[in-house]
Amino acid sequence: MEKKKVLLIVNPCAGRSKSKSYVFDIINKFSAADYEFDVKTTTGSGDATEFVKKYAADHDIVVCCGGDGTFNETINGVMSLSRRIPIGYIPAGSTNDLANTIGLPTDIDKSTDTIIAGKTHTYDIGMFNNRFFCYVASFGVGVEFSYNTPQKMKNLLGHYAYLINGFVLNLIPTLKNIKPIHIKIEYDDKTIEDDFYFGAISNSTSVAGIFKFDKNEVKLDDGKFELLLVRRLSGPMGAFGMFKQMKRREFDGDKLIFLKSSNIKMTFDEEVPWTLDGEYGGTPKEVRFSVLKKAIDIISDPNPMFEGKEMDVSDFKVEKENETPEKDEKEEKQSIADKLLRRKQKNNDTSDDETEETVSDAEIDNTSSESETVDEEKPQAETAQE
Repeated sequence: MEKKKVLLIVNPCAGRSKSKSYVFDIINKFSAADYEFDVKTTTGSGDATEFVKKYAADHDIVVCCGGDGTFNETINGVMSLSRRIPIGYIPAGSTNDLANTIGLPTDIDKSTDTIIAGKTHTYDIGMFNNRFFCYVASFGVGVEFSYNTPQKMKNLLGHYAYLINGFVLNLIPTLKNIKPIHIKIEYDDKTIEDDFYFGAISNSTSVAGIFKFDKNEVKLDDGKFELLLVRRLSGPMGAFGMFKQMKRREFDGDKLIFLKSSNIKMTFDEEVPWTLDGEYGGTPKEVRFSVLKKAIDIISDPNPMFEGKEMDVSDFKVEKENETPEKDEKEEKQSIADKLLRRKQKNNDTSDDETEETVSDAEIDNTSSESETVDEEKPQAETAQE
């Protein structure tokens, strides 16, 4: 039996500081399960995307080990490929919102075992103008703290780094001068235009490890993302009250709006900073969102948040270099029927020096009904000629 090939992409800077021996543990597990693998280590932003584009085509699985940002880069690489390839995620970041949502173990050994088990689910991803994102795009109060928290603080404190940097060192001073953002929001033939303090478009049950959604309200492959909007905030104390309201999922439709959509357009009066999966997303004045339903195949344990049925990694096969994709059966039969027609015509009106196309007896047997149908539908001029 031919071994499966794994492209393993590792971000050594993700998450809390740990011994690099976990990479060897991952490799040993794959080797024991009879996998071949190539290992690529990221050293900067965008590396994971480029590794996938350059090396993934002749692999059966792409596995990334890092945080949600590393997974985002991996997704952007996979979406550029000409074929679907399953994605494994070994979460080693600070918050691991996505892993918690799709039910992946945050323990590296257990998540590696999940990938080796090889059960995949289809997963929706989002388009943010011309960029892909996995589980959240957000703007407004506090979003910049996710991408400007120092990496050393993340490595030392993990998720608490965001709480200290964002909510203690930066958010409280920021709230003293809090100002709303005027936005026109268009979705599903509806329009909302008002001032908002925060917004997040997500396909997750958790945003920044703080805001939680009910698992019964979110499906990961239904073709819709969830939009959370905050308006009518009354100063710092009102902001903390809003955080509590979010955690209790008290969406009143006035101060706190929660809705679902597949296509959303937002127009701002000025440039607004965004985060995509916890990383810097630019400062556009106009943003168009769309959902790519079941766009990728992610390896995970059974999870009721996926509506579709799981598949096995073995259903995804790499084509050999000397192989060509199999023709659709109907197209193949029609091609053979066309050969039969051309052979009949050559037998009747071509010269001896012309080469006759050959069709095997097996092909003729398999397409007898098709050729009879085609004969009945031949142009009148050709029938008269015979």
